[in-house]
Amino acid sequence: MLLNGNLLKLADPNCGRFRSLLCTALKNFLADQHDKATREKRGGRVQFVAWDDWMSEAPSQLSLSTHDLATWTAERIFDFRWAATVVEQALRRLSEEWSRRSILRVFTLLSDYLIGDRVAVSYASLSTSLGVHETAIKRLLHDLRARFRAILREEVAQTLDDAANIEDEVRYLCAALASDT
Repeated sequence: MLLNGNLLKLADPNCGRFRSLLCTALKNFLADQHDKATREKRGGRVQFVAWDDWMSEAPSQLSLSTHDLATWTAERIFDFRWAATVVEQALRRLSEEWSRRSILRVFTLLSDYLIGDRVAVSYASLSTSLGVHETAIKRLLHDLRARFRAILREEVAQTLDDAANIEDEVRYLCAALASDT
């Protein structure tokens, strides 16, 4: 490589000894060979996990019926699972926040009413269960829902390049989770 290349033509006898040129060329060659030998290919240390194994380890609490799995397109199933994962991650974060505030029991009781119809909420029953006034339950549930919406938007924002698209993506997420989409 040294004889075929143009290194000898570019060498200037006034800049140093020939022996120094050969030594430097050899060091550079060996360093390049070492770099090539130890270079990792794209994704070098990544260990792939089979999709089925991953899904069985972390099943979604928002699951599909056998009928839906058989009749929905692959794209629709993918969108549903994506939306379920984002929502579950938001719920997990919210649960951790309330756990740090030492009110995980309150979260556990109120989390069932995060998304549901407000008419279905029995404030009197929740008030009795938690031993607090109904107005406190209404305030706690309001705060829980507001924080859930904020965390959900944060989770969605992590999947986007442009924060201006968050509202559209949240609407798409809701549509993906709806049973009649």
